[in-house]
Amino acid sequence: MSERLSIAYSPCPNDTFVFHAWAHGLVPEAPDVDVTFADIDITNGMAERGEGDILKVSYAVLPYVLDEYALLPCGGALGRGCGPLVLTREARNPVDLAGAVVAVPSERSTAYLLFRLWAAAEVPGGVGEIVVMPFNEIMPAVRDGKVDAGLVIHEARFTYQNYGLHSVADMGEHWEATTGLPIPLGAIIARRSLGEPMLRRLAEAARTSVRMAWDDPEASHGYVMEHAQEMDRAVADQHIGLYVNEFTADLGPDGFAAVRGLLTRAAAEGLVPPVEPKALDPV
Repeated sequence: MSERLSIAYSPCPNDTFVFHAWAHGLVPEAPDVDVTFADIDITNGMAERGEGDILKVSYAVLPYVLDEYALLPCGGALGRGCGPLVLTREARNPVDLAGAVVAVPSERSTAYLLFRLWAAAEVPGGVGEIVVMPFNEIMPAVRDGKVDAGLVIHEARFTYQNYGLHSVADMGEHWEATTGLPIPLGAIIARRSLGEPMLRRLAEAARTSVRMAWDDPEASHGYVMEHAQEMDRAVADQHIGLYVNEFTADLGPDGFAAVRGLLTRAAAEGLVPPVEPKALDPV
């Protein structure tokens, strides 16, 4: 009987591109996986409840789950020039967001941590109410005046002008300017109870799946577009080009420094619990 593990990741092009080969049994020696598609707020919750063997989650959720899950050094999303944006219906300055109602994709998301660190520096008195909603509902909510501003991720970087919206600030620009590090967004984690040999095997499976996607980008096209949400091919390709990069194949020293830097700064601001340094050691 072949091994089967569960894996949950988003339907976004970067994830479907990265995991196409593994999900379709094309990675030699990789365990078979049963795939669940879920937005980041759902997978973050799954991790906190200990549901699932392999999960794509926000780096921001790691302080709450590292007892049960290990960070895999590949398959995730880090980069430069790819940070979340704060959008409004009319052009505004950051100071205008004092007391504003802001929609976010998850209060456990890396985007939200970056936003909180930015707001602490740029919005006197801080923003007001935070409303959590699926990321694909945020831009319509801002356009329709249901919220004052929205924190958006993924392909919204390329499509927000279609909604007549304006970018107030780029969380990634703020992070890079203040740290010099790449932006840590999404992590791949796996259950520690699977054991170190299996964790290393899963890391290699993710790395091989990434490389297979790069070697034959057209192979995943049908899978990517089947699950892409309101996206044409050009936008999907931009999305993949931005979020699938050298850090996806291997976090490396800069990637791990970015993750540790984010969680250390967030803990210092009281946004997350502190993380034991060894909990982030690579498998």
